[in-house]
Amino acid sequence: MSTMRFGFLGRILEWLKSFWTALPPVGVNQPPHWAIGQGFVGSLLMVYGSFGVGRFADVSPLTRNPLLIPLRTETWGVTSCILALALGAMLLTRSWLRLGQRLRYWGPGTIRPVGLAIALWGLPLVVAVPIYSRDVYAYVGQGRLMAAGMNPYTTGISTLNNWLELGTDPSWATTRTPYGPYFLWLERWVVQLTAGQPDSSVLLFRVLAVGGVALCAYYGYRLAELHGVDGARAVWLTVANPLFLISCIASAHNEALMIGFAVAGVYYAARGNWLLGIVFVTLSIGIKPITAVVLPFIGLLWAGPGATWLRRFGCWAGTGLISLAIFAASAPVYGLGFGWVNAIVDPTPGFISYTPSGFASNIVDTLTTIVGLDGGSIADGFRTVLKWIGIGLAVWFILRGDDRKVVRRLGMAFMSIVVLGPIIQPWYVLWFIPFLAVTGIRDNWETKLWYLTVVFFVVFGAQDQLYVFSFVNTPLAPESLAGLVAFVFLGYLVLIDPKTRRLVFERAVRRHDLAARSS
Repeated sequence: MSTMRFGFLGRILEWLKSFWTALPPVGVNQPPHWAIGQGFVGSLLMVYGSFGVGRFADVSPLTRNPLLIPLRTETWGVTSCILALALGAMLLTRSWLRLGQRLRYWGPGTIRPVGLAIALWGLPLVVAVPIYSRDVYAYVGQGRLMAAGMNPYTTGISTLNNWLELGTDPSWATTRTPYGPYFLWLERWVVQLTAGQPDSSVLLFRVLAVGGVALCAYYGYRLAELHGVDGARAVWLTVANPLFLISCIASAHNEALMIGFAVAGVYYAARGNWLLGIVFVTLSIGIKPITAVVLPFIGLLWAGPGATWLRRFGCWAGTGLISLAIFAASAPVYGLGFGWVNAIVDPTPGFISYTPSGFASNIVDTLTTIVGLDGGSIADGFRTVLKWIGIGLAVWFILRGDDRKVVRRLGMAFMSIVVLGPIIQPWYVLWFIPFLAVTGIRDNWETKLWYLTVVFFVVFGAQDQLYVFSFVNTPLAPESLAGLVAFVFLGYLVLIDPKTRRLVFERAVRRHDLAARSS
């Protein structure tokens, strides 16, 4: 029976069928369908796992749902959810790697399966219980502060009644928000629409995240094509990877909007529409102020190749003043003013041990303590020096470099700040990778390093922030069980899987492969 007999539904089915049955472009080794289908299964497994070990707000009516209670209180339920979450994350990772292998001859037509993969892998995560992070509940708390007429830049969430029962992590109790004013507006509007109900609020934040994902994919593709790089491969590297989809959709982070606006701004500036570029980057800063680092490069794009220093400084001044004027015009809204500046000048204290800065400083701490010095203070100073080296490198990329590679310099500047900082959350690496991908990540050690980064953070997140009641007995501690599954699967990918192990042990890409890639 023809699907056209079903009217609008039939047209939707025909459209999906066109994606699924579209012939691969000349040179593609294998059709991508199996990889896409396996990733869809992985995404569904993660959704199931989230029902048992994801973070519900205590007041959520779903905690009393008879279908979900066994998954959160019975040994079999919790164990199956831990296994499903870890297996799903790793299967999604394998599918992403295999999709890249199956589309190794990038070119016309490859954006269609990449787009389908993003849709089929990402949309199920919209209904997942928050996993890998529960910052989304802090968004709800800050929205409640805004709705109550309080300023999140000066007031902590703990001033609200029932803030803990609404799912916010205690670390947010007195923490001032690090987000920009425009995201606080969105938080307020979401809370007003949902009356502060946490589950509905999370769903709306996920809708915003999906919009951000679409911005990242669309403008990332366009910006890559503008640089002579295959857009489909750039989108596969940046948006289709599991770390991006999990962090932006399953965790509902505002990174998707922040990155989407930033990439859009750079795209318009690179095309010569510097005013629209400044507006979009200002919107990005209004989501998370860290993207203020993008503004100087918008000024360079405005100045153009070969510009004199006088013109560069003039364009930098113009870029800053226009962005400042937009913020000044919006500052009176809800009385937020310029409180967002604190997010830049007063960053989150502390460090994380797995970062280059944190790992090296722990060694410095140990060695200096052994010889009787104040290791803690010396290590703290060491981290501060590394942080300023990162900032110094960013300034270097602003001032020096090829005028025809401004976007590449932007990616390197952003990477310097992130990598040498004392804190690198998994989603931080998503800040700079789009600007490197759209200007070309070579299919050698550069791509392998990105594989390693994505896999590391996916494995790390699979056993991090699992929400399991203390009275539930599992065969191993929840974190250990999830970590064991992830590491065993990783071992399979690297040592046994005949497809993915080639990504690790393949010495070099053949020349005819490179010639077939537009990137």
